Amino acid sequence: MNDKKEYKRPPLRWGIANIYASYNNIIIHITDVTGSETIAVSSGGQMVKSDRLESSPTTAMAAAKKVAELALDKGINAIHVKIKAPGGHNGPMNPGPGAQAAVRALSRRGLRIGLIEDVTPIPHGGCRKKGGRRGRRV
Repeated sequence: MNDKKEYKRPPLRWGIANIYASYNNIIIHITDVTGSETIAVSSGGQMVKSDRLESSPTTAMAAAKKVAELALDKGINAIHVKIKAPGGHNGPMNPGPGAQAAVRALSRRGLRIGLIEDVTPIPHGGCRKKGGRRGRRV
């Protein structure tokens, strides 16, 4: 007989990490799978004092670390990641510098990462863009 004890990994309990990453701030919000119940929230503004550092990768990692600890305490050990940039009609379509750092920090804290998707809002015609007939004159 084999006397090796087999290690049983605990079952995965999934959550969703919504990461809003602009060039001015980062907000990390972990919910349950339905998205209706908040498990943990943190932002760049809670981590640093000066406004210019709110969107930095270092700040994003600190916010992600805090959120990951709270999620693990509440039993969430795997997450799907939704990254959102401001987008829309007059926001940049690509996420800020903290998005990638935040995902990496969540992974490093022991959360298993499932899907990573981009949920930036895309305009479909809609309202008229600001700037007037001749555009923004610099």
